[in-house]
Amino acid sequence: MASSSSDSSFPVTASNINPKVVKCEYAVRGEIVTLAQKLQESLNANPGSHPFDEILYCNIGNPQSLGQKPITFFREVLALSDHPDILDRAETQGLFSADSIKRAQTILSQIPGRATGAYSHSQGVKGLRDAIAAGIEARDGFPADPNDIFLTDGASPAVHTMMQLLIRSENDGILCPIPQYPLYSASIALHGGTLVPYYLDEASGWGLEVSEVKKQLEDAKSKGISVRALVVINPGNPTGQVLSEENQREIVKFCKQEGLVLLADEVYQENVYVPEKKFHSFKKVARSLGYGESDITLVSFQSVSKGYHGECGKRGGYMEVTGFSAEVREQVYKLASVNLCSNISGQILSSLVMSPPKVGDESYELYKAERDAILSSLTRRAKTLEDALNKLEGVSCNKAEGAMYLFPRIRLPEKAIKAAEAVNKAPDAFYCARLLNATGVVVVPGSGFGQVPGTWHFRCTILPQEDKIPAIVSRLTAFHEKFIDEFRD
Repeated sequence: MASSSSDSSFPVTASNINPKVVKCEYAVRGEIVTLAQKLQESLNANPGSHPFDEILYCNIGNPQSLGQKPITFFREVLALSDHPDILDRAETQGLFSADSIKRAQTILSQIPGRATGAYSHSQGVKGLRDAIAAGIEARDGFPADPNDIFLTDGASPAVHTMMQLLIRSENDGILCPIPQYPLYSASIALHGGTLVPYYLDEASGWGLEVSEVKKQLEDAKSKGISVRALVVINPGNPTGQVLSEENQREIVKFCKQEGLVLLADEVYQENVYVPEKKFHSFKKVARSLGYGESDITLVSFQSVSKGYHGECGKRGGYMEVTGFSAEVREQVYKLASVNLCSNISGQILSSLVMSPPKVGDESYELYKAERDAILSSLTRRAKTLEDALNKLEGVSCNKAEGAMYLFPRIRLPEKAIKAAEAVNKAPDAFYCARLLNATGVVVVPGSGFGQVPGTWHFRCTILPQEDKIPAIVSRLTAFHEKFIDEFRD
């Protein structure tokens, strides 16, 4: 990469930094979002200067930034844990629920110095890992070991840890779904590996066909690539599908047969919107097949950022690491130790997400009402946007079975494709930029997630609050009609 004239006078230039950093891309916060931020600044400085009065962010899974309220019980426990002196005040009993007070007291007794500002064990506070393991057991019906839990600052650092562990050189490959969440392509690039794509079948609702995965595995092997792991995102991001249990069994058997590490991204496990589908963890599926530690290596990722909790800024998550030898486990622990520990607030939230109030607890009814209201609203929003997208000329959108996104296909006129090429943009990026400039609606081009060559998509979140959805639909519909008419062949 050549240095630009503006950067050549500095000792560090774009041409002499780590080339893996240059190669890495992250579309969710890429060029379209930068343009949105500039438009926001322009609107703030000059209200009325654009044909819209606000930016409608549909680009990222960041629920609370779009108005979603946090779960009361979670925040009460966090507040009491962060400021334990409150526990000794007479008025506390009237301000906080009895079970949030009791939970905070339990948590504080497990933290060194009873202080959330202290470092913890590098895997996370043992008592919090105990609560998470108990939650996994309750979910799956199979034992979980707190020593298999590594608490992390969201799921992303856990993914980076696994890529760092598995990738030795560009000859090591990781099988990833296409479309995929750009964290995977970015982390593989940063750690110097090779992304081995397998394509989800859009025609069958973004189905995962093991025959397609096997074909891509064999093709990679024929090129001298040592394929180390298979990434599966369930429910899917950006595609929103929920895998059937039978399909998951096929995937688990395939990984066992091929000696692949199964990297299971399960951060949307609470986000299932259709009655005919249910979330099953890959660990549950593996154990129900009779596979134990010596049969399959499985790493499961969970986060406090998604689900109904949406606590993105608290940076909490974990990975459950099973099927590694003691020697390799020591190396995973060493990587965790280099970062000292994840933040304690995120650790606490991770334990609360996996061990929320139960029937009979004082907070239960409010907790259940808040959770159910968020999930039922997300279900309605997904259906409204899906229906609106499917009414647009040349657009088809699969059902959002889960997660927080829709990934519609847009069939663009040849004139639009040529116009995009003339300004050196991917056609879907061209469409998304035009949409943003005309309407203030921010969506992410499908080219940032990967797609079958010659097809074009965009990812749209279902997260703007329900009262904003009609504006998104009307703006998008009006824009799309004008765009198609302008470039009609």
